[in-house]
Amino acid sequence: MPKRLATPALQFAPELLLQAQPVRIAFFDVDGVLTDGGLHFSEQGETTKRFNTLDGHGIKLLQKAGIVPAVITGRDSAPLRLRLKQLGVQHAVYGTEDKLPAAQAILDSLGLAWSQAAMMGDDWPDLPVMQRCALACAPCNAHPENLAVADFVTRAQGGQGAVRELCDLLLVASGHYRTLLETYLAKNLCSVRGSMPPSTCPSCSWPCWPWGPGGWCAMRPSRCRFRRKARSRMTRTM
Repeated sequence: MPKRLATPALQFAPELLLQAQPVRIAFFDVDGVLTDGGLHFSEQGETTKRFNTLDGHGIKLLQKAGIVPAVITGRDSAPLRLRLKQLGVQHAVYGTEDKLPAAQAILDSLGLAWSQAAMMGDDWPDLPVMQRCALACAPCNAHPENLAVADFVTRAQGGQGAVRELCDLLLVASGHYRTLLETYLAKNLCSVRGSMPPSTCPSCSWPCWPWGPGGWCAMRPSRCRFRRKARSRMTRTM
């Protein structure tokens, strides 16, 4: 039986949530942030990169919450462009070490201000953008200068879930984290009894499917007063 979610396990400091609350766009570096920073070259000179699925799903969740993910990177490669296309990232600047003008251009195109921006970077080229943003973030294995200016340092290293930590922070701060999480839990509950979406049990507030007398509550029938009454009515009519 699926477990009920009482309170999300993920928690952040209140002052950090307040700082992240206005953020509507998140800038990401690639090497050392979306990847582990390693560059693998084939015999033909082609570069391959390793991406983390946690980070990718976090970027998709940001878009569902109305927060724009944007990428500014000093390199360019076909695998990178393919990955960003898969994630639905529409704002990306490739092959530039001067990231501040690139970030400003993206903000101008979206009608956003620096006070609504976050940036995750791991090395010196990211510092100018990090210093201008409302929320500066860095993976725990970033350069010391980046760690020094970061408002939020992740537990995970770059390319190993660091981006997801920032995504989660922004989702919690914007009030979308629990709602998005509960949609996935509802899908899990629907798979137990079919594809019909649940309503709410009038007794215990658990998801309830309106099938049969009294419906079917996700809580154990013995613990749900509404379900026990329904079973009692069925017994009397038989």
